[in-house]
Amino acid sequence: MSTARRFIIVGGSRGIGAATAKQAMAAGNTVTVLSRTRPDFEVSQWLAWDALSPDTSVFSQIEGAVDGLVYAPGSILLKPFNRFTDAEFEQDFQLNVMGAVRSIRALISQLKQSDSASIILYSTAASRIGMPYHASIATSKAAIEGLGKSLAAEYAAQKIRVNVLAPSLTNTALANNLLATPEKQEASNKRHPIGRYGQPEDLATLTNFLLSPAAGWITGQIIAVDGGMSGVKLV
Repeated sequence: MSTARRFIIVGGSRGIGAATAKQAMAAGNTVTVLSRTRPDFEVSQWLAWDALSPDTSVFSQIEGAVDGLVYAPGSILLKPFNRFTDAEFEQDFQLNVMGAVRSIRALISQLKQSDSASIILYSTAASRIGMPYHASIATSKAAIEGLGKSLAAEYAAQKIRVNVLAPSLTNTALANNLLATPEKQEASNKRHPIGRYGQPEDLATLTNFLLSPAAGWITGQIIAVDGGMSGVKLV
């Protein structure tokens, strides 16, 4: 009997979403990726969609039960608070929060058809511990944590689990400027108690576990995947 599952990964063409898709495909699962750009690796289905778009008609091309939804788009816009514009706060919120809301709303009926469905969202360590220049992204990601907990409660009776992963700095295209030189990389390593900054696979491995029925008793959690940054202080 096949144990393959069907996952939808929004923002799965690069970064954490891509690493998650590759691992899921390698395990024999069916993966549909929605993203602005086509993945440069094999997936079961690719659908073009900009997470900033309110038009979710593309989701109608996804038919049948869905076992897991991963919402992976993100942003890193860092600068002093008084230099942020209203438009920048609003765009971060649209991408990080409303894109997730629209994706979940578009697929909730199909997630209910699964015998063990899972939704994975991503926050940031900056929402938990406070970091300078992170006002916009930390605000949006804090909203994602609230959304995840609320939906975990609302859909528990339908056996839909909702969990949020909160990473620290991870080596993706979004972080290129923050890791652009050996000096910046070493400085980031030293900020993490475990001695290194994150890799997409660190998040992807836990994401795929939480998507699986093996994690069937885990829901409503905000899980720090941050090299110890939010929970450990080295003396």
